[in-house]
Amino acid sequence: MKFYGKGLPNCKTEELTGKLIVIEGADGSGRSTQIRLLTDWLESSGHATVNVGLKRSNLVSTELEEAMQGNTLSPITLSLFYATDFADQLENNIIPALKAGFIVLADRYIYTLMARDNVRGGDPEWLRNVYSAIALIPDAVFYLNVSPRFLIERNFQKNTNLDYWESGMDIRLSRDIFDSFIKFQRKIKSEFNKMQQEYGFAVINGNRSPRAILTDLQKKIEIVLEK
Repeated sequence: MKFYGKGLPNCKTEELTGKLIVIEGADGSGRSTQIRLLTDWLESSGHATVNVGLKRSNLVSTELEEAMQGNTLSPITLSLFYATDFADQLENNIIPALKAGFIVLADRYIYTLMARDNVRGGDPEWLRNVYSAIALIPDAVFYLNVSPRFLIERNFQKNTNLDYWESGMDIRLSRDIFDSFIKFQRKIKSEFNKMQQEYGFAVINGNRSPRAILTDLQKKIEIVLEK
């Protein structure tokens, strides 16, 4: 296992004997469902697992959630909040679990953070320095590619409304939240297409049933576990 950049000080990557598997995708793409199903499958097969995700840091997750409720955060402040959240989880959750030989299932990773910030007009080089400098290179990354129209339907089934931030309302793509959501998610999708070429992660058709997606993921993860 290696870091993208310099990594965290005093972390010896040869001691990280576990596996880091990332599931990427927009809200409504089925990430949480797949993480749950994969956790059950892996643990029933005798693999110890740990789940991590965005806004779960003990250091800033509560403050980040509260700040987002006001819908007033600037793009840079939002980036720094999420970067702190990621760094804290990396040091205190991800690396210790990998040292213990666990499989870490990440419900999104730095790719979502960089995609969002690029769409919000961030400086790509600055974003790389912020997010990639300390990030571990995952053993596998799977992006659940779902049509924005499907995402709207699934979000309404789950929450009965669309999220302000996931709709890109803060960057004023449209006054209409439905229109803004579709435009924002299309831009995010475009960013992931670019990153897929650079980082080489697998793109999974997320428009299918959860069971079909799970079967696809299981086959690919089995190969990762055999390495």
